[in-house]
Amino acid sequence: MTAARGRPSLTERRRQETRLEIAETAAALFAHRGYEATTVEDIATAAGISLRTFYRYCAAKEDALTPVVTSGVGVLVRELATRPAEEPLTRAVQAAFDASVSARRLADPEQVRRLVRIMGTVPALRMRWLAAGRDMQDQLVPVLAARKGVPEDSMEVRLLACALLDAFGVALEHWAGQDEPGDLAELTLSAVRYLHLDAL
Repeated sequence: MTAARGRPSLTERRRQETRLEIAETAAALFAHRGYEATTVEDIATAAGISLRTFYRYCAAKEDALTPVVTSGVGVLVRELATRPAEEPLTRAVQAAFDASVSARRLADPEQVRRLVRIMGTVPALRMRWLAAGRDMQDQLVPVLAARKGVPEDSMEVRLLACALLDAFGVALEHWAGQDEPGDLAELTLSAVRYLHLDAL
């Protein structure tokens, strides 16, 4: 259940915080030790929780990172929903993206870059990343449909949501793979501008 204006309730926020704490712990361990060398027991111990608590939030080790991948999208969707309808979509997405970046809690860029590389090379994590992308697309579709004035099941709005999330993903992977990466926010917004959303 959520609070007014689509904001998560206090209970749901606490659940989200716990999921994110587990995810951040797993991210740090995967980045430092590698995916295969890290066990569920390692993650639970480092997070200060029991195995039972871990499995209450994650069905398996490969599920632990999903909140890291998706944590900014919920903020982006909520922020985009508050932008004026007459505002150009590129500008609205940029403002919403800036808000989602400021809400992220993983502060170590090198850790994030290692993590993204791991997620791109470990098949189990890659599959979770792709599945999370579809879930994020489903979150984004209603907001984009409202802005475009088209039905949520229209091909146009689903393509638009897919293109936006793909732009985010490509920018993230490009940033993670560079020896001397640029600013992630600037790369992502360049990718979004490349889509020429306002001409659609």
